[in-house]
Amino acid sequence: MLLLGGVSIATLNFAFADEKSKIADPLTVADAKQLKSPIPYTKKSISQGRNVYMRNCTGCHGADAKATVDVVADATDLTSPKLWKNGTTEGEIFRSIREGQGASMPTFRNQLKEEDIWHLVNYIRSLWPESVRPPLQEEDKSKSN
Repeated sequence: MLLLGGVSIATLNFAFADEKSKIADPLTVADAKQLKSPIPYTKKSISQGRNVYMRNCTGCHGADAKATVDVVADATDLTSPKLWKNGTTEGEIFRSIREGQGASMPTFRNQLKEEDIWHLVNYIRSLWPESVRPPLQEEDKSKSN
């Protein structure tokens, strides 16, 4: 009986992990460059990403995302993509958040759902100069999220 319970718990944990992370683990740089967001770049997604940002990112990147707060880590100014060292494609940004960036940025794989990371990617891209932002997409009125 105890063994059966252990199998059930292990199966449940595997199912939860599978639901939480749908992308191969770990995500390589090459794979990240090819990765496309399943979340459209919309005002609603940007708003959801802003909420995730305010809860999880302001401590290092600041409320204005310019990384001018006094922190130990060398945080990136998220408003200046031309200065980024780890790539600016949506997949590379996703990877930086999910996998972290060495000692300077922790992984958020266990703190955020992948959907929330994608909303965060959209919010970060909305902070860029208008000339390099992706085009805003129309909201899909048939879906209710």
